[in-house]
Order: sequence, then C-alpha cells, then structure tokens
Amino acid sequence: MSLMNLLSDMMNVFSTALLIPVMFLLTILVFISLIQLGEFLSEYTKRHRDWNNLETNCKKIELNLQNSDFSEASIALENIKQNYMVTSFARDAAKYLKERHFPAIERLSQEYEIKMAKRLEHTKITSTIGPMLGLMGTLIPLGPALIGLSKGDLETLAQNLMIAFATTVVGLFAAGIGYVLTQVRRRWYWEDMSDIDYILDTIEEKN
Repeated sequence: MSLMNLLSDMMNVFSTALLIPVMFLLTILVFISLIQLGEFLSEYTKRHRDWNNLETNCKKIELNLQNSDFSEASIALENIKQNYMVTSFARDAAKYLKERHFPAIERLSQEYEIKMAKRLEHTKITSTIGPMLGLMGTLIPLGPALIGLSKGDLETLAQNLMIAFATTVVGLFAAGIGYVLTQVRRRWYWEDMSDIDYILDTIEEKN
C-alpha cells in the first residue's frame, strides 16, 4: 500500500468517526439556540427606556453635586429606571457616589461593558459554530454516499444524503437564531452604554 493510500484511508476513517460527534453537537446547539431565544424574548419584555426619567434624575444629580450633597445625588441615581443594565449600574454606582469614590464608578461602567460583551459572545459563538458544524455534517456523509452510488447501493446513498441535508438545515437554523439575536442585542447594548455614559458624564462633570 502506497503512502498516499495509507494517508487517504486514515483521513477517511477519522472524518467518518467525526460524524456522530458532529450530529451530537448540532443537536445540543439547537437546544442552546432555543434557550437563547427564550432568554432574548424575556429580556425584550423587560426592556423599558424612559428618556424623561433619565434626564430628570441626571439633572437632580447635577444639582445635588453642585451643592456637594452626595447623599441626595446617590438617591437620585438610584431612582433612575431604565433598561435592566442601566438600572442595575445606577443602583450599584449609587453607593460609590455616596462615598465619593469616583474611580470605582468608572471601573463599574467598564465591568458592565464587559458583561454586555460576554452576553453577545454567547449568541455570536452560536452563529459562527452552527454553519461550521453544518458544513462538516454535510461533507462527511458525501464520501460513503458516493461509494454507495458507485456500487449501485441506493439505500446507502439516500441515507447519507438525508444526513447531509439534515445537518445543513439544523446548522443554519441555529446559526440564523444566533445571528439575529446578536445583531438586535448589539443595538440594545449600544443604547444602554449610551445611557451609562450620559450618567458618567453628569457625575464627572461635577467631580
């Protein structure tokens, strides 16, 4: 047996052995994408951006800081009711404002930016891995399918083609969900970071 044939057989065995893990991972990926879709819908129902509330409380913060009344300024900061990320940031930053610990507020905003990026990574990974696994699930059965065709074994041909088409569809389905959720969430978090930056500018202006 030549070296070429040996390497070809080894690669064929290796690629064929990957089919079951790929199908298993695709199944898991579909469940993950559906869970992500549920989390997205839950987050969507809770989103509430109230510019008037943000503007009113930021003016109160500015006025209280001008008077060096950090206690009242922290209360105004806690009264900000926006989307979850912004409201959570305002609540966490209020205690630092009361203590006049301004570097901690800046650090906190960076932590929330990292938290948003981490949430985006989950769906972005789904949208990237889905087509990869789908393509692997498509190409791996084509070898046995072609062998079955050459031997006139239509049953083997049909079975492998069915696996190839199914894995493609499943991979694209999971990737499609991940892509849409990533794009929409990216816009949401841009809005949230814009509101957080506005709060920071209000505080730092009187710092």
